[in-house]
Amino acid sequence: MRNATMNVVAAIQRRRQGRQVATAFRDTLQARVRQRLTDMILDGEIVPGKLITIRNLAASFEVSTMPVREALKSLVAANALAVVFGRSVGVPPLSVERLSDLRSVRGVVEGTAAAWAAERAKGQDFVLLKQELARLNEAMAAGDVKGYLQGNRAFHFGIYRAAGSPALFGTIESLWLQISPYFNLLSATENYRSSNIRHSAMLHALQARNSEKARQFVVDDIEAGYTQLLEYVTKFEVLMGNDALTPTTLDRSIR
Repeated sequence: MRNATMNVVAAIQRRRQGRQVATAFRDTLQARVRQRLTDMILDGEIVPGKLITIRNLAASFEVSTMPVREALKSLVAANALAVVFGRSVGVPPLSVERLSDLRSVRGVVEGTAAAWAAERAKGQDFVLLKQELARLNEAMAAGDVKGYLQGNRAFHFGIYRAAGSPALFGTIESLWLQISPYFNLLSATENYRSSNIRHSAMLHALQARNSEKARQFVVDDIEAGYTQLLEYVTKFEVLMGNDALTPTTLDRSIR
């Protein structure tokens, strides 16, 4: 009897451990899928006007639809993506009001991160920032929009990580998830070129440990992008009868 009881207990423990392993694997897989989607958004791979489906993403990531669905639900809740048609998602609408709100908050939060980075950045941070600045210049010279957007994210996030505040960095990433897809639209302007001048100024301010200048150059960069995007959003609100710039309205205008 005692052996039988021990066998039952052992079987229960094995099942429990199996469930724990399965849950951990599922959570880890979902986290990996979410991170891949986050990187795609931040690097400009999901552009305004492009619709993506759960099925296509699952096939691309070589996973089942479940972790993709859960990751998308998380990103929709974070206002990084929006359900457009049925099982299709895309970049959320961008109105003048929303653009202005993001610009104001980004100026405060990212400006603060730059100021802190000027005080806290270490030697390796400067090495990485120099590398990313060179990458940005190369991408701009080659007309490589995808490369530029990836470098832009890496450069800015390099500054914000150097601020040494995970909480502040998390807030910034959340803001970028909501606005960075629209950085694609700036490729048709002189923004990339003028932004690289500001990037160089940011690096010099950081190296000089000048917090206020570092803050101001970041804010100036945000303001410049805002001014260019405001023209797009205002134009679409006029053309579409005050509708926000959305994946569907953008797609109609392209066609």
